[in-house]
Amino acid sequence: MRHDEQEAMPLSMHLEELRRRLIVCAVAVLGAALIGLVFVDRLRWILIRPAGNLELVFISPPEALLANFRLAFAAGLVLAMPIVLYQVMAFVLPALYKHEKKVVVPVVFMMVLFFFLGAAFAYFLAFPLVIRFLVKFSSGAVLPMFTISRYLAFAINFILAFGIIFQTPLVFFALGRLRIVNAGILRKYRKHALLLILIVSAVLTPPDVLSQLMMAIPLMLLYELGIMMVWLSRAKEARRKKERDNLAES
Repeated sequence: MRHDEQEAMPLSMHLEELRRRLIVCAVAVLGAALIGLVFVDRLRWILIRPAGNLELVFISPPEALLANFRLAFAAGLVLAMPIVLYQVMAFVLPALYKHEKKVVVPVVFMMVLFFFLGAAFAYFLAFPLVIRFLVKFSSGAVLPMFTISRYLAFAINFILAFGIIFQTPLVFFALGRLRIVNAGILRKYRKHALLLILIVSAVLTPPDVLSQLMMAIPLMLLYELGIMMVWLSRAKEARRKKERDNLAES
């Protein structure tokens, strides 16, 4: 890959630009994390809400404080995402060809949308079902007492994991547009993908069947959606090629 219009910059200039953009990203995340720290009580309530009437405890003096810091940092990463993505794209786009930019730019914007769709699916549907299923194992002799650090870590990791796995169709779409994969290959290895999905679900979720199914089923549907998106991208490209050939013949 190379710049389309300008001459290649010296390596030192690239490194200097990269350093500046990394500083901007770090400042943005830190600033957003400070905002998250101000509203940390509200953020914690938002994460506890799907579990119903649940009280958290802490078993060491600094545990609650450190858990709040981690929650604020996670919120900072999400809030600063637009700035971070802009800095990444501003650094990478000049090095791409025109046809690559047409693929990368819309895919990046769709990645943000799909991330929030995945996080919303987890928060409003999957996470409440899983956490309430786990809490039901309590009885008169066994009471659910979650520590603040472990509960928040579980909730954040669960929601972020869904935001990440919802990127699957977009990855397939980009690979299809770049002619790296096609729908036939994805259909051929569907069984292998199913096995991989089950392994990923087992690794990313707690060791209970409901959690694994709540992740595995959407992943399977996303895989099929990815196949459709690859087919559509290649079909659109083939149609444009046919139109160009018809114009050339005429």
